[in-house]
Parts: sequence; C-alpha cells; structure tokens
Amino acid sequence: MLLDRITKENDIKKIPEEEWPDLAEEIREFLIDKISKSGGHLASNLGAVELTMALHLTFELPKDKIIWDVGHQSYTHKLLTGRREGFDNLRKFGGMAGFPKTKESPCDPFNTGHSSTSLSAGLGLVKARDIQGGDNYVISVIGDGSMTGGMAYEALNNAGKLTTNYIMILNDNDMSISENVGGLSKYLNSIRSNVGYQDFKYAIYKGLLSIPGGDGMIKSLRRAKSSVKNLMVPGMFFEDMGVTYLGPVDGHNIKEIIQALNDAKRMKKACLIHVVTQRGMGYLPAVNHPARFHGTDPFDVETGLPLNPKAKPGYTDIFSTVMVKLGDRDDKVVAVTAAMAEGTGLKRFRNAYPDRFFDVGIAEEHAVTFAAGLAAGGLKPVVAIYSSFLQRAYDQILHDVCIQGLPVVFAIDRAGVVGSDGETHQGIFDISFLSSIPGLTIMAPKNKWELSDMLKFALTLNAPVAVRYPRGEAYDGLEEFRAPIELGKSEIIYRESDIALVALGSMVKTAETVRTMLKDKGFNCTLVNARFAKPSDIEGLRELADDHSLIVTMEENVITGGFGEQTRELMAENGISADVLTIAIPDEYVEHGNVELLKKEIGIDADSIFERILERCKAQGT
Repeated sequence: MLLDRITKENDIKKIPEEEWPDLAEEIREFLIDKISKSGGHLASNLGAVELTMALHLTFELPKDKIIWDVGHQSYTHKLLTGRREGFDNLRKFGGMAGFPKTKESPCDPFNTGHSSTSLSAGLGLVKARDIQGGDNYVISVIGDGSMTGGMAYEALNNAGKLTTNYIMILNDNDMSISENVGGLSKYLNSIRSNVGYQDFKYAIYKGLLSIPGGDGMIKSLRRAKSSVKNLMVPGMFFEDMGVTYLGPVDGHNIKEIIQALNDAKRMKKACLIHVVTQRGMGYLPAVNHPARFHGTDPFDVETGLPLNPKAKPGYTDIFSTVMVKLGDRDDKVVAVTAAMAEGTGLKRFRNAYPDRFFDVGIAEEHAVTFAAGLAAGGLKPVVAIYSSFLQRAYDQILHDVCIQGLPVVFAIDRAGVVGSDGETHQGIFDISFLSSIPGLTIMAPKNKWELSDMLKFALTLNAPVAVRYPRGEAYDGLEEFRAPIELGKSEIIYRESDIALVALGSMVKTAETVRTMLKDKGFNCTLVNARFAKPSDIEGLRELADDHSLIVTMEENVITGGFGEQTRELMAENGISADVLTIAIPDEYVEHGNVELLKKEIGIDADSIFERILERCKAQGT
C-alpha cells in the first residue's frame, strides 16, 4: 500500500505523480473503513482528499501553517502527518480527536471546532510571522457553509489591506458562489499570478503611495480595471475587498490545485483560491446523503445504513414532533435555525410549514437578532441551536432579545456532555452564561413528556425563555409524575427527609438511581425535579431546609455560575440555612469520548455522586 510509505509529514512528496490517484483512492478506502467502525465526519473528509494532498505536496509542514475551518475535514491531513494508527481510537476517550489539536501534532497550528474562524486565525499567524521576520506560508481553508458566518467577512475586510502573502482556500462543495466561466478566467488568473506581473504591480503600488495624491491615483486605477473585470471575472466580491481571486479550480484535480497554490505563493497580498469539491466523493451513500454522513455513527459500508439504529426516540425527535403540533395549532409559531435543520429536528417543521421556517446558515448571531425582529413583529419564534454554538450569540440574546423582553424561545439542543466531538462541542456552559441575563427564564426537562410540556409553556410566557435538553435517547421514566408547570416552581417526585436530591433536567434520571442506592443504605431521601435553573424555587428550598440535613444539587453544567452555585448564593441571601453539596462538572474543559465514560471521569455519574454523598454524611456524623 502507498499509505505504508507515509509515516510522517512531507512523506507524500516521495510518492510519484503517476501514483497520486491511487493514493487518493487508498485514503478514501481507509477513511470509509475506519469511520464505518468508529463514527465521525465522513462526507466532508471524502470531498477534501485531493485538496489536502495538494496542500501537503506544495507546502513544507510544520514550517508552513494550514488552518482548517471547523476542522471536521482534517482526517486526511492527520493521515498524511503520521497519525494513521490514531484512527483506531478516533474520537474515543484518550484517543485521537476528530478535530485539529495543537497538542497532537506540530502540524496542527491552531485548534478549531466551530466555523468561520480560520481566516481570522490565519491572518493573526500572518502578522505574527511578519513581525518576527518569518518566511513561512500561512494557508486557511474555509468551506462555503462557513462563509455565511459574519466573522469570515470581518477577516476578509482586514486581509484586503495586506501587502504580504496570505493564502485562503474556499472549499466550495455546493458551487454556491460562482461558476467556472472557462478559458478567459484561467487566462486572467495566469496573468494576475505571473511573478513578473505581481512584482511590477507591487512596485507601482509602493511608488504611488510615496508621492502626494498617490492614494487617489491607486483608487482610480482600481476603478478602471474593475469596470472590465466585473463583466467577466468570477470572484469580484473578493477582488473588490482587495483580495486576489483565483478559480474556480477543480477540487479533485491535484495538478490543477497545485498550480493554483504555486500561483498564490507568488502573491504579495491576500489571495483566495476557489476550489470546487464534491461532498462524499468516492462513496455513493455519502454523495447521495451528505447531511446524514456529515457526522455519522458506525455504519455498514455496503449499504451505508447505521449499524445500531436508534431503539427509542431522542430528545431531538420529541422536539421535532412537538414543533409540528405547535405550528399546526398556532400560525404565529415560526422556527429559526443556523444550518442545523436536520440536526435540531426542524426538517419536519420545514416540510410542513415552509413559509414559517428560516435557516439562516452558519450565522448564530444573525439567527437570534432575526428572531428578535420576528418577535417584535408579532410572531412567536423558536430558535433551535446547539448549546455550544449558542455561545456565539451571547450579545444578541442579551442586547436584542432580553433587554427588550421579546418572546423568543431558545430550544437548546445538545445541552450537557455531548461526547465524541470533544471540548468545542460539549454543551456545558449554557446555564452559566445565560443565568447572568436578567429576564431570561431557563428550563430543563426531566423526560420526554416534560420537554413537550415545557415548550408549550414557554410559548405562553410572552417573554424570553430557554429550554435546554441533552443529545441522545429521551428518558421515558417517571411518566406518572407530570404536575402542571408553574413559573419558578420545582416538582416534588418523592417526599421524605434527611437528604434532598434537587436535580435539574437530565440529572433527574441519575438522581433517581442515586436515591435507590441511598435507600438501600437506610437513608431517607427526597427527590426534587428542579425544572427551572432560573428563576429558582426559593420557597421550595426553604421547605426542604426545614427537615433535611443535606441538600444535593445536581446539574450537567460547569460548577462556576451554574445551578448549584446559584442555589447556594440564593439560600444564603434569603437566610435559608442548610448544608448544600453541589454536584456539577468541574471548572474545566471536557475532552472527547463516550458520554457515560466521560460522566464517570468528571464525577457526575450515579456511583460517583453516591460516594460523595456518603462522604458528606460521614463528615456530618449522620
């Protein structure tokens, strides 16, 4: 196998040109085989094989820096930098991450995981290089989907001022920007990238800047050439921002990509290469169903079907069903998401009510303020976004929604420990960052029925509301406990004395197990479904303090600024005296791995909680 000859970075340069297509095929076969067993991001990686090979053939790693936007398309990059053995433990606890990690390899110069960041990070690396007198190349790869994020344009705006080399690659797997206009485009690209032409143009530019009125002359020359280029050259949007555009380039033609990269290396300014690729290239199921194979669980290679189909509906499925029902009952209910129609379960709502569904692309900030506008106009928007991505819209939630008290409902999917995607995707901060915002109600359901009830309740409040729920199978226990939801009121599930477990959302299921373990040890134990992270049930806490020696708060959120910490502070402020044990995620980032294993590692599984309670009771002498 050709892959046997690649054990470290730059080894690909030893592969003869005539064997490049065979290597590309081997890489695809390797990725399909490994990801079918481990799960992971497949479609994006299959589409970027030749692009990645061309980058590694053209540049010298780790001296040159490649930044992958989001980074879920970096598997081939990892393979070509000597991490082949790591794929056996891809995205497993203690194994290789599914995204670029600086601690894994010097060939990963920047950690990524969220979209639209690579251009800004690359621009920073360019400036750091120039200030320190370096001579390496910096290359940022960004997808067409990520280009909907406003941060990308903020970076482009700054990159247009550069008078030094910076290479940006637009990996376009949907042909969403422009079409190849044929020979004229290639001809103009070859002229603009010619080293003599570039040196001559740079000399004129520097010369004009040095004379009075030179800046005006430069602007006039640019306007004159733009009048012609606007008619026939694709990518004028980038050109008008001061960024040289090359392309479109066939993203599965290695020689063509290398030629474009070599042209770009000669530029003394920012340059964007538009590369057109096909998602899922080389594997028909991924080509036909790119969304399903964006992030996939283990699957059968022959059929492309999941090896372990879901036995029970997940919280996302419940949300999906409820949203369709809510849309049917009230024509003012609208749904907003940020390039996550399938992931958030809004695909069914979109199909049922296309005029009331809005996918704004990867633009979480816009999604929230857009929803604020919808609410101000008299509609009832539900914004469905993953917890880790909602972080990006903090200012909009505070400034545009909550200060105005607008009735926007935030359906926060993937709240809590998510698992295999690691630090950048764990939804463990939302309670902390949302709780600081006045006027925002935060709820978390104990099971699938309560998620339905909370969504319906949220739409009646006429105020900003967040409902957070975890990824994965929806808990269907405690069905008989379904007391009506009242604002800021918790639900008593089992009422006893001595120890009170006050659990929020997904932790109610865990608390039920802990209670059974404590009962077996002879303890009396109350189980409370907190329901609300904000506002807190002060009177309920006061009643618990009267006949319980220990109150244990339980949440799937970091401890700092979380539900438990707020509970302790509120009790102290209100003169409620009781010993409080806070069970939460330590104030640290949680890496990738199996969810249950991670919960044990960070101490929020039933066994760990049980042991901590016993230790506290022992310290109390009870």
